[in-house]
Amino acid sequence: MQETLNYIQENKQRYVDELFELLKIASISADPAYKGEVLKCADEVATFLKEAGADAVEVCPTKGYPIVYGEKITDKSLPTVLVYGHYDVQPPDPLELWKKPPFEPYIEKTELHPEGAIFARGSADDKGQFFMHIKAFEAMMKTNTLPCNVKFVFEGEEEVGSKNLEGFVKENKEKLSCDVILISDTHIYSNDQPTVTTGLRGLSYVEVEVEGPNRDLHSGLYGGAVPNPIHVLSRMIADLIDENGHIKIDGFYDNVEEVSTDERAEMNKLKDDPESFKKSIGLSGVEGETGFTTLERTSIRPTLDCNGIWGGYIGEGAKTVIPSKAFAKISMRLVPYQTPDEITEKFTAYFNKIAPDNVKVKVTPHHGGMPYVLPSDTKEFAAAKKAMETAFGKEVLPYRSGGSIPITAMFEEVLGSKSVLMGFGLDSDAIHSPNEHYGLYNFYKGIESIPLFFENYAKG
Repeated sequence: MQETLNYIQENKQRYVDELFELLKIASISADPAYKGEVLKCADEVATFLKEAGADAVEVCPTKGYPIVYGEKITDKSLPTVLVYGHYDVQPPDPLELWKKPPFEPYIEKTELHPEGAIFARGSADDKGQFFMHIKAFEAMMKTNTLPCNVKFVFEGEEEVGSKNLEGFVKENKEKLSCDVILISDTHIYSNDQPTVTTGLRGLSYVEVEVEGPNRDLHSGLYGGAVPNPIHVLSRMIADLIDENGHIKIDGFYDNVEEVSTDERAEMNKLKDDPESFKKSIGLSGVEGETGFTTLERTSIRPTLDCNGIWGGYIGEGAKTVIPSKAFAKISMRLVPYQTPDEITEKFTAYFNKIAPDNVKVKVTPHHGGMPYVLPSDTKEFAAAKKAMETAFGKEVLPYRSGGSIPITAMFEEVLGSKSVLMGFGLDSDAIHSPNEHYGLYNFYKGIESIPLFFENYAKG
């Protein structure tokens, strides 16, 4: 293994240079205008896999964007690791808040990344992280130290709900059969306190519409006499959560997992630091559900947030109208044992219940996902913990993340394998935001940890 780690050390700069080539590709899956860039990125990923030593590399068509597959089967008696990642990225808007163009990567030192961080859309989510696996695989191939079989699945639709991944997995169940799934699309608690993610929240995402008059109305002629859909929608959204941060939807907490006092105590060993938390996001105070720490609020408790609201005139200048309709997008993060269908149904019923009689409301469900938990007493977790402890030289703790990766539950259901969430970003890396970045230290520690995970898992 030392030979593998030496190879990684000798090729660090090349790894960054090659990652830059991927980051220059604007593979925005949500915007059809970038279709050519997404397809170009898929081809580039396939090329990197082939050059690293993978066999049977394919750019597999789906009804949407393709899935890149590759494998290296050295001995069918050995365990097989399936590596998942995604090459699509979020839209970079608002562009004016970026220091430099989002698809022109550069390195800059920051307070949390004194060795430098790679700034670009997709640097942390997820190009920088899945690329670690390709380079770690290359290092094991070049030094003849690959201890497991490996399969790669890189999709191009994660940022739009992985619409075609489940169908692909079901159609290729035998081809994708594996003993464990390895995913780097999460973060660690901090560089001083590395962690392995043992839980993810699920997701229910809806769009709501409130309709009032049958057309936009002149606010001078009608104002004060008719319901304004923006006002109504704002009041309705405000009525979803009470003053204690408790979600008011009927039955919302019926199936929420009650985490034991011991587990909560273990979780809070991560040293919740309110001042650092507030400083990192530019706030003077935090809020949330009464009776829980910030760590618990962002991991083991369900939440509801308005992600966007609009209606009426939002262009330059003034237009004095009462809009006919107002809209909002709302996401709910779920915990075991809530389900997206259950929560979407309960939200819809409650939203209709609190609507005034003089407006019409409509709830349109979008994508959702199940919560996921990897018990910390499994060999999968042990292999990841030991690998990261070797690479970081520090104790690694289990950590439940507030984010969602809906495909983890699907993988387990279809393939019967657990997913190890061995991510290396920081929650301050501004994923989905302007100036997304990924620390060079984290990038290199990821590449070092992955071969160690393979070695540990092969030993059982």
